[in-house]
Amino acid sequence: MTTSFIIAIDGPAAAGKGTLSRLIAAHYGFHHLDTGLTYRAVAKALLDAGLPLDDETVAERTSLDIELAGLDRSVLAQHQIGEAASKIAVMPAVRRALVAAQRKFAARAPGTVLDGRDIGTVVCPDAPVKLYVTASPDVRARRRYDEIIGGGAAADFDAVFADVKKRDERDMGRADSPLKPADDAHLLDTSEMSIDAAFQAACELIDAALKKD
Repeated sequence: MTTSFIIAIDGPAAAGKGTLSRLIAAHYGFHHLDTGLTYRAVAKALLDAGLPLDDETVAERTSLDIELAGLDRSVLAQHQIGEAASKIAVMPAVRRALVAAQRKFAARAPGTVLDGRDIGTVVCPDAPVKLYVTASPDVRARRRYDEIIGGGAAADFDAVFADVKKRDERDMGRADSPLKPADDAHLLDTSEMSIDAAFQAACELIDAALKKD
């Protein structure tokens, strides 16, 4: 018998899955993990130590020492860390190490919400609730652009849009754990859906699954 109820949330960049995941975790009193931050944490550790980003053995060793609790989103969100993370995230040894850590986190009682790119397909394929949160590239680019401008930084919409498209191609095209909906995932397209509407739709699905558990 499992002691943890797992909610797996996947989707492309800026689709709203992070915000939705945090709302769901808070609502149900579950633990939350943004798995993308685990790759960024490894990248930051490598950068801080002046270690190479193209040595899979070194990156794997570093990933085994990462503590998943208390990852600082504000620090790890920095652009250069994201760029470094994209280089190590394609390494199979790093993915194996972090997937193992993510699965251990997912087993925490009473429940967990994990969001990322391969939760429903690879990390927690047996999760009772799987959501795939998406939106059109244009909408996602606009959200990311508004977020950057809102934070007081300068941004060019065309450059942001190109970056979103590039990340989609990288995430969906990689050989190891590509981004795609699990066969039994519920699709939430937030292109014209508010976060409140997405949250209500998700809760209906989760409540129904909890009754069966």
